[in-house]
Amino acid sequence: MQKINSGGTHSNTLPRDAELQLRLADSRGSGEGRENGAGIHYLTQPEDQSSFCTKRKMLVGLDLICLCVASIPFFACELKAVKPYKRGFFCGDTSIAYPLPKSEAVPDTLLIAGGIAITGLTIALGECYRVRFRGVLSRAFVRNHYVSCLYKELGSFLFGCCVGQSLTNMAKLSVGRLRPNFLSACNITYASINCKPGQYVPEVTCNESDHKVEEEARKSFFSGHASFAMYTMLYLAFYLQARLSWRGARLLRPLVQFLLVMVAIYTGLSRIFENRHHPTDVLTGFIQGGLTAYWVAFHISSMFKPCARTGQSPTSMSLESPLSSQQTVC
Repeated sequence: MQKINSGGTHSNTLPRDAELQLRLADSRGSGEGRENGAGIHYLTQPEDQSSFCTKRKMLVGLDLICLCVASIPFFACELKAVKPYKRGFFCGDTSIAYPLPKSEAVPDTLLIAGGIAITGLTIALGECYRVRFRGVLSRAFVRNHYVSCLYKELGSFLFGCCVGQSLTNMAKLSVGRLRPNFLSACNITYASINCKPGQYVPEVTCNESDHKVEEEARKSFFSGHASFAMYTMLYLAFYLQARLSWRGARLLRPLVQFLLVMVAIYTGLSRIFENRHHPTDVLTGFIQGGLTAYWVAFHISSMFKPCARTGQSPTSMSLESPLSSQQTVC
C-alpha cells in the first residue's frame, strides 16, 4: 500500500522482495515483458537477434579484414607483383658458387600442405574433443560451439601463418641476398664475366632464359622453409602443452614436442645442404618462426588464457546464459 504524507508525496511501502523482482524485470532484455508509458506489456527481442549487424558480427568481419591485410605481402611476392632487389657481388666469392641441386628434400607443396594439415587437423580434433567431452562453450555469436571454438583457434593459427610468411617474403624482396647457387642458376662463371678477384660486380646479365630462376636465386634471406616449419611445428607443440592434460602424457607429450621441433630443424638444415640458403638465412628463419609462434600462442590465441567456470554459486551465474556447473566458457 502507498500512503500520502502531509506534503503530498507518496511513500513506497512495497516489500523488499517485490522491489527486487521489479528491478530484475526491468533489467532483463531477452524476451522479457516490459511496460510502456500506457501500461501495456510487450515483449522485447535480444539485440543479437533483432539487429542484423551486431557488435560481434562486426568484430568477426574486422578479423577477416585483418587476415587479408596481413597476407598482402605474401601474395604480392607469390604472384610476382614485386621484383626482388638486384644486389651485386664480389668477384671470386665462393659462397654463391655452389652447384644448383636437382631436387628438394622438402618441396614447397609438402611443406605447406604438411604444416597446415598436421597442425590444423590436430587443433580441429582437440577443439571438437573439448566441446564434446569437456563441456567447453563459447560466447561468440555463432550458436554452434564446435564452429565457434574452431574459428577462434584455427583463425589465430592462420593469422600467424599469414604474418610469418609476409615478413619472410618482405625480407626476401627488400634484401635480395644471393643464394649459394646463384652462379649456377644464372648459368655464368667468374671467367665468363671477365672480372678480377675482389672486384665488385654491381649487375650481371644471366644466361638463363627463365627469369623466374634468376628471381628465385635472389631470395636467399631469410629461409621461408625454416620460418614456416618452425612456426607450424612449434605452435603445435604449444597447443599440445595447453590441451594435452592427460596424466599418462608425462613423457609422451614432451616426446611428441621434441619430434615436432626436430622436423622443423631438419627442414631448415635441408636448405643448407641443398645449397639453397646460407646458414644465417636458416638461423634467422628459425628465430622469426619461433617468435611468431610464441606471440600468436600466448598473446592472440586463447589456449593459455583461463576460462571461466560457471555455476559455482547462484550469484556467479549470468541471467542471460544459465549454465551447469560442469561447463566452461571461453
